[in-house]
Amino acid sequence: MNLRQLKYFVGVVEAGNMTRAAEQLHVAQTALGMQIRQLEEDLGVALLVRHSRGVEATKAGSLLHARALAILKDVEEARKDVRACEREDSEAIRLGITPALMLVCGTEIAMTVREQLPNVFLSIVEAMSHVLIEALARGEADFILCYDVPDLPQLSRTALLQDDLVLVTPPRAANGKPIPFVDALEESIAMPEEGDSVRTVVARMARDLGLELKIAYEVRSISAMKSLVMRGAASAILPYFAALDEVRAGKLDARPLTMPAIKRTLFLASSKQRGPFKNEPGLTGAVRSSLSGLLDALGPLAQPLWVRTA
Repeated sequence: MNLRQLKYFVGVVEAGNMTRAAEQLHVAQTALGMQIRQLEEDLGVALLVRHSRGVEATKAGSLLHARALAILKDVEEARKDVRACEREDSEAIRLGITPALMLVCGTEIAMTVREQLPNVFLSIVEAMSHVLIEALARGEADFILCYDVPDLPQLSRTALLQDDLVLVTPPRAANGKPIPFVDALEESIAMPEEGDSVRTVVARMARDLGLELKIAYEVRSISAMKSLVMRGAASAILPYFAALDEVRAGKLDARPLTMPAIKRTLFLASSKQRGPFKNEPGLTGAVRSSLSGLLDALGPLAQPLWVRTA
């Protein structure tokens, strides 16, 4: 039994599906299956029940899942403490951030933390919001910067801003004109996988209004979605900042959604189950500072949820 096997096993149990777990863990499904089988052979018990809907833990598997969570948490705490012991006031922090935000402000956050918090070693992990929330729960991240973090007892979250989603299309005569949500759904839509925060909020709104969300292309990559749009194959519903450079270059058009507007809330979140970080106030301040430029670029399509100072 080794730490990689425990990490993979936890990922499979929580995903409930080998294919989904392999995607989230960024490992080939065959390699993942081999690691699980080796773990079962080493322990001499079946850990998973495989069925048509996926997999679920056996009684022994449930016990191992609980123990593995504790072991992996202890290992991460040990790693963090060892990294921080070089200097009494140094601190290692793992920050998860979404791919779209990484493109527009990830570098700024890293540089701001380096400048304002020289005693912090910042490690940045990039993943979709729902993957980051799961990573935070498993103790694989210390803080996450992502959208629509659920209000759970074990999580601490700070709302930073709200931004409106837009319909991204090839350049058309509409040229940024707002579009009713019901009309946007008539487009051939490219969207991320289920669980993504954009897809979740759009699907919820469509369901609440009794509308059908027809997805022509399911694509995880924002770059791939924008490529489909530029080639005229589809439109996409995205945060405005994800297409800002292409809109400014005249390669894409972005039309705010109306009736209703579709908004998301960006949070900086952490787990209440871990110990406090000395530099948490400084990290929050650095993130807010880095988001100021994004807020200026988004204009009326975003609203800060903290008092900005000059």
